[in-house]
Amino acid sequence: MPAIGHRRGHWTVPDDGLVSRTGRSRGSGPYDAAVPARLADAEIALPSDLAADLADAEAALVRLDAYAASALGPEHTAIGPMSSILLRTESSSSSQIEDLTVGARQLALAELDETTSANARLVLANVRTMEAALDLAEHLDAPTILRMHRVLLGDRDPAAGSWRTQLVWVGRSSVSPRGAAHVAPEADDVPAAIEDLVAFMARDDLPVLLHAALAHAQFETIHPFTDGNGRTGRALVHAITRGKGLSVRTTAPISAGLLTDVDTYTGALTSFRDGDARPIAETFAQAARYASVTGIRLVDDLARVLEESRALLGSLRPQSQAWALLPHLVAQPIVHAAHVKRVLSTSDMTAQRALARLTEAGVLVETTGRRRSRVWQHPGILAVLDAYAETVRRGHPG
Repeated sequence: MPAIGHRRGHWTVPDDGLVSRTGRSRGSGPYDAAVPARLADAEIALPSDLAADLADAEAALVRLDAYAASALGPEHTAIGPMSSILLRTESSSSSQIEDLTVGARQLALAELDETTSANARLVLANVRTMEAALDLAEHLDAPTILRMHRVLLGDRDPAAGSWRTQLVWVGRSSVSPRGAAHVAPEADDVPAAIEDLVAFMARDDLPVLLHAALAHAQFETIHPFTDGNGRTGRALVHAITRGKGLSVRTTAPISAGLLTDVDTYTGALTSFRDGDARPIAETFAQAARYASVTGIRLVDDLARVLEESRALLGSLRPQSQAWALLPHLVAQPIVHAAHVKRVLSTSDMTAQRALARLTEAGVLVETTGRRRSRVWQHPGILAVLDAYAETVRRGHPG
C-alpha cells in the first residue's frame, strides 16, 4: 500500500480574545495536510496468512447473517425484527466510538419520539444513516455518501450533505492543526479524493471484508465532513458488505468489535496512512469474528426471551393480534398504541386490545401510569440489549 503524501500549509491562530498570545504563537506556523494515496488502481498484495484470516472472518459473518435471519422462525423475513435490532445494535456501538452512549430504553423511546435525551436522538440519526447506507448499497458514489451524511446530521444543519470547506484535523487542539495526530486533506482536495475512493469501491478484485476495511480507512483519512465522519465511514462499511453480497440480510455488529479496543482501531488507521494496511485488515477481521460470536449469542438470548413470552400467552387464541405483535417487540421493545396500529395495519381498538392482552399475560409493562399517551415496554428484551452493550464495554464476549 502506498503511504499518504503531504501538502504544506501555513496556519495563523486568529486573535479572537479566546487564545493567549503564547497559544497563538505556538499554534501558528507550518502544517502538513494529508494527500491521500490513490487506491483506484493500486496494487494490493495479500499475504497468504492474512487472506486465510479474512476468509475465516467473512465465513463468520455469513453464519451470523443466515442465523439471524432464521432465528424467529421461517415465517419471518430477513428485513424483520431480528435484522432491525442488529442494525440498531450496530448503530449504537458505532455512536459509542464517538462517545455517544445511550441505553436500549432511551433509544427505543427515541424511535417513538418519546425521549428528551439528546444522545438518544443522535444515535437514532445514526440508525437512519445505517438504513440509508443499506438502501443505497448498490449505488456507492459521491451523491450516496452525501445523502448518508445528510441523514445523519439532519436538514437543520447547514453542513449536512456537503463536503467541508475548511481544514479539519484529529488532535487535542481545537485552534490549530500543528501537532495533530492527523491533518486531513485541504478542502479543495476532497472532491478528487472522494472520486478516487468511489472508483476504488467499484473494484471487484478484493476480498469483501478487506475492501470494506480499506475503503473505510481511506474515507477516514479524507475526513470529507466537518462532523460525522466516523459514523458515516462505519455506515459505509455495511453498504459495501451488503452491496458486494457478504451480509445480505442482517447488519453484523462490526462496530461493537471495534469498540472493544478503540486504541487498536485508531492505531490501525494511523498505520494505514503510513502505508501499512495489514493492521486495519486484521482489526476488521477480528471485529467481524467478534460480531459473529456475540451477535449469534444476542440472537439466541432474544429468541429465548421471545419463547418465554409466547409461553406466557398460554391458551390465548392463535388469531389474537397479541401473537402477531410479539415478534415486533424484538425490533421495538417499547411501544404505544399508534405504533402497534401501524405495524399491525389494524384499528386503534384492536391495537389497544393486543396491548391489554400482552399486559395481562405479563409480557408487557405499562410504564407511564397515565390514562392517555401510555407507553408499554418489554423488560426482558431491554435487559438482553443492555447486557449485550455491557459485554461490549467489557471488551470480551462472555
